[in-house]
Amino acid sequence: MLQTKSKKITLFSATMLAISSLIGSGWLFGASEAAATAGPAAIISWIVGAIIMGLIAANYVELGVMLPESGGMSRYAQYSHGPLLGFIAAWANWVSLVAIIPIEAVAAVQYMSSWPWKWANWTNNFMVNGHISTKGLWVVFLFMLIFTLLNFWSVELMTKFTNFISIFKLGMPLLTIVLLICSSFHPANFGNSIHTFMPNGTSAIFEATTISGIIFSYNAFQTIINIGGEITNPQKNIFRGIIISLTIAAVIYILLQVAFIGAIEPGTLAKDGWQGLNFNSPFADLAIMVGMYWLAVLLYLDAFVSPFGTGVSFVATSGRTLAAMTLNRHIPKWLGKTDGIYGNPRLAYVTNLVIGALLVTIFRDWSVLASVISTATLIAYLTGPVTAVSMRQLRPHYRRPVKSKLLPAIAPLAFILASLAIYWAMWPTTVEVIGVIIIGLPIYIYYDYKNGRTTIKQQLKSSSWMIVYLIFISIMSYIGSAGFKGQNYLPYPWDFVVIIMVSYLFYRWGINSKMLNSPDLPMADKINAKVKIDE
Repeated sequence: MLQTKSKKITLFSATMLAISSLIGSGWLFGASEAAATAGPAAIISWIVGAIIMGLIAANYVELGVMLPESGGMSRYAQYSHGPLLGFIAAWANWVSLVAIIPIEAVAAVQYMSSWPWKWANWTNNFMVNGHISTKGLWVVFLFMLIFTLLNFWSVELMTKFTNFISIFKLGMPLLTIVLLICSSFHPANFGNSIHTFMPNGTSAIFEATTISGIIFSYNAFQTIINIGGEITNPQKNIFRGIIISLTIAAVIYILLQVAFIGAIEPGTLAKDGWQGLNFNSPFADLAIMVGMYWLAVLLYLDAFVSPFGTGVSFVATSGRTLAAMTLNRHIPKWLGKTDGIYGNPRLAYVTNLVIGALLVTIFRDWSVLASVISTATLIAYLTGPVTAVSMRQLRPHYRRPVKSKLLPAIAPLAFILASLAIYWAMWPTTVEVIGVIIIGLPIYIYYDYKNGRTTIKQQLKSSSWMIVYLIFISIMSYIGSAGFKGQNYLPYPWDFVVIIMVSYLFYRWGINSKMLNSPDLPMADKINAKVKIDE
């Protein structure tokens, strides 16, 4: 009994784990990338991103407390719509999670490459023309290995590490906000008209939401969902952990953007404009610019701490996600094997380490990886609103500790906003990510042939809405407005109007396509039967 208790994660530890994931490399680079794209209006981009992810999270809160299990994000769509949709959602989600491991290592190495001290000249060639060099790549691999080893032996070691790191990760951004605002704040940077506040127009606000790493920065709320089966009192603490961690992260990110915009020297803006901003280590460079060298030293230190905290957290999250996918019977069973003492999916950890190393070898750029992660994440999240509503129809008797009366309105809105955010990733990122998702289908087809539990006709009936949707959003990305790198056959804002209207139709199609006899529903019944509403 004592051993079982020691393996459980408390609300505090779960919240710290989520915050440790949320406050990662996004805070080190996101404000700079967003300001370069949207100017002062980047503040709105962070608010838009928070609203989108908050609405998406609302769907998963109900699912998470109703079906608390490790790696749950990889399972929900399979319960409501069968194996094929379950695989598409799980594969897209896994791609986004496993890519976070190398992106955090890349962030740490990029800050290292701009160390200003003479003794650190050996780090300067870690970056070449904005990309990780071969020498820097070996350092990235080393960091990824450390992330993995900190998870390898015990949940307790991982949570103690993230509890300690999270406190530092919260303090450092807050200290940066206060010091930059107090020492170097130029209100004129925010503009004196709509044009100067939005120098690149309203479309840039939405563009920055996806391509500047904002969606990526908020993505980690799902950390709590994926460890739901290991949290004490999951019926209450999953909901609390998501709300607390996402709210804290949103406030910090918005204030960081305000501090960053205000700290830029007006002369620099007059000369280069917002699009001319080019910082290798954004906040450290700002600290040096305003004469706070000691703050720059702390920021260079945090460039290790923040990515390390997030990297460690996402080794846990992505490992459990991959292990949970074995329950769907569409990847090898050995990937779900856990060690007998700590319950860690070690083989999944090692597999993710190898795949992450391959990804960073191909994509040696933080911003490109951020766009890929954001798009893959949003494609996976499209199933959340559809599944939440479908499960209410399929299993109205389920015990639901959290059941919002607003879900019928929140679900379609979340679906539409997620669709827009996928479009904001711009051509050709959308098609490239969809291509990565399609690569996984041969694996699915092989294992589905071996399982043979559901006919292909049933699966296509329940999943064709998603397949057609991916084709639709790819076409929209190509023919859409020039601001999103489309051919401008459908100019802004009419591209938004079409996506909003058609996305709602896909949402309705998705709900109507639920699989009444999904082979995994009996497992969901067993999980929900253990849920207690009042404790």
